[in-house]
Parts: sequence; structure tokens; C-alpha cells
Amino acid sequence: MDLSLFCQNNLLYTQEKLSKHKPGGYHPVTLGDTFKNGLYETHYKLGYGGFSTVWLAKDKDQNQWVSLKVMIADSSKSNELQNLKFLEKHSGGNLSSNHIVQLLDDFTHDGPNGALQCLVFELLGPTLDMVLTEYSEGNDKLNPEDILRMSMQLLKAIKFIHSIGMCHGDISGRNIAFPCNNMLNHEKDVLDVLGLLEIESLAYIDGSPLDNGLPTQLVKAAEWIDFIDEDEEDIRLIDMGESFLPGEEPEKSAQPSILRIPETIFTDRFDYRLDLWRAGCIIYAFLFTNYPFRYFDRDEYLIFQMIDFVERLPIEWEPQWKTIQTKISRNLEINEGYETSKFERMFAENVHDPELQPLLQVVQGLMRFLPSNRITAEEALELLYSKMQETGTTTA
Repeated sequence: MDLSLFCQNNLLYTQEKLSKHKPGGYHPVTLGDTFKNGLYETHYKLGYGGFSTVWLAKDKDQNQWVSLKVMIADSSKSNELQNLKFLEKHSGGNLSSNHIVQLLDDFTHDGPNGALQCLVFELLGPTLDMVLTEYSEGNDKLNPEDILRMSMQLLKAIKFIHSIGMCHGDISGRNIAFPCNNMLNHEKDVLDVLGLLEIESLAYIDGSPLDNGLPTQLVKAAEWIDFIDEDEEDIRLIDMGESFLPGEEPEKSAQPSILRIPETIFTDRFDYRLDLWRAGCIIYAFLFTNYPFRYFDRDEYLIFQMIDFVERLPIEWEPQWKTIQTKISRNLEINEGYETSKFERMFAENVHDPELQPLLQVVQGLMRFLPSNRITAEEALELLYSKMQETGTTTA
């Protein structure tokens, strides 16, 4: 879609792709729109992704704020609702007790771009990535007790998901969020906390009418500029759209570049244990407010950073690694002079709180190159509890 045909504004380029507002794509939501016979009314855009937009909505029957996820019309490949129902069945309907976002309602809505699925969730605040960015930019760290609590909650969520034979499939900072209980308990106006409401009308420069499937306005996603004590809230795992059961692994896994799992680089195969590597990366981020690796356009440079981060490269992967180095005309001696891992050295230099010491072995156990060598979420929790008892640490 040629964006130069429209009256120009920043939201044309910073929000969801306008080209996806077409048959099979995004529904053209306008603030004040109602869904399910007027039950839910939209007030703000909370966010967006490749397959949905998410809106702050008021449930008029319950007089409460909720998150309304409006899927693209062509969401036949998404199993999110099916996966949520499966998890709900095994949690007695109380997903939040397992630190998974609570599904409140679901329905179908007919729009100009097709019939689309809508999911209603408990209201969630900023994502973990948003919180980490705020802490990192402020040169600040999360409180030790919050780091420990969130690590335990993440592991409990993964333990539950794995215990019923499912893999989350896309654990990342963008798929971990915080409820708004503290904010609501302080009776703070939700709309004030979200930030300045920024709206731009969508119009063609020549004044011709908009196509039926295009929105009449563009809305900036929430920035959560004044959220209260976000890191003191219990975490919620969100977005079950990439989840799968054993034997039903997709051909490709949703992988943010910095969270790429090593087995897909060396073997092009993966299973539920990808959640474990990702959990190690997230706990690292809890500790340091950033992720362990950076991405420089090629997987090869990601491997450079991974080698000896927590352990040596597996012997069975060495021949392939030598081939990769020849291809990129670089050489890195592997497993030579190895005494302590990079993570151990970084942990020793930067983490001095006694209550956080158990996380060293937890991250080391989760971030093993070979999936078969990774400790399970249950084993990680047991290790954490054991080490906490040794140090006399307690947490909620």
C-alpha cells in the first residue's frame, strides 16, 4: 500500500501495517466501537501484533476494564482460543492461578474484512519488555525479592503448561505482562496511566473516500507512562497462539532474533524444551534488565556470543561450527582454556544479594545447548527452593 497517498502523520508508520487492513486482515476498530451487542466498548489501544490488535474496553455488565483482543479475520491458523480452552480445562477455569492470563469471554464479530475472533482477557498493564526498558534507561535494577518472585512464577507457569503436555512456544518479554491490580486499588484513572491519547484521522490526500476495510482513525498504542509498582505485580504469560502439543510441532518457531534457540541453528529441530532456554534468558533479563545476547543480522554471530556463555559447545556440534566459521571467514577457538563460564563471571561481578544466588544454577541448568541436558521447570523450581532453604531466603 502506498502510504504517500494518505495525509501524512507519524501514526501511519509507527502502528500496525495499514496494508493489512484488507479482507482477511485487521478489523478497522474506532474508539467508541462496541462489540457483542454493545457489551464491550473500546476506549484506548493497548497494543498490536501481526495477528491482532488489543484494546482497552469497558465491560458494561460488570462495570470493569478488560483487554479486548481482536484477531485478524484470516486467523484460521491460530489455535490460541483452542489452546487457552485446553489450559483452562486443566486449571479448573482459573488460569491466573498458574500465572497465565485469565480468559473471560470469547465471541465472533462480523466486520468489513470478514468474520473475526475476539478474545476478552483480564486487564493487563505493560509488558516485561516495557518495564525492563524503563529500568535499563534509568540505570536501575529490579528489587531482589521481585526478581526471585517473578522467576518462581515464570517457572510455575511453564511447569503447569508442560505438565499437561503443551509447549508455550514463544516465551519472551513481549509475552509476559503485569495485571493492573495495584493501579485499580489506588483508584487511579486507567486512561491517565496509559498516556496521552493520540489519534489521527485517516484520509486520502485527494479527498477520495476510504476503502470500506480501512479505519477512519489511527490510534497510538498505550505507553503506560504512570503505571504503579509494575514489578510488584504477579506476572502473566500471554499469547498462546504459538503453543503446541508433542508431535504437533510447527515447521518454524516464533523466535525474536535475540532469543533464538541454538538447536534450530545447528539441527533445525525443536520441541517443548525451547521454553526452558527462553526461561533462562528471561531470568537473566530479570537480573540484568537486558537479554544475554545481541543480534547482528546473522545467526553465526549469535553463536559466537553463546559459546561458553554457560557451557562449552557440544562435541557433536563442533564439525558444523567449523563449517560455519569457514563460511564467514572467521575463527573462534572453542572449548579452549575454559574454566568458568561468561555467565558465572558476570554473575559473580554484578549479583551480590544472597537471596539471588540460587538463580545462578537455575539459569545454568536451563540454558544448556542440548535440549536433553536442560533441567525441567519442575527441577528448576526444586533447585530454587533447595538453595533458598540453604540461604534462609523466603519469598511470596
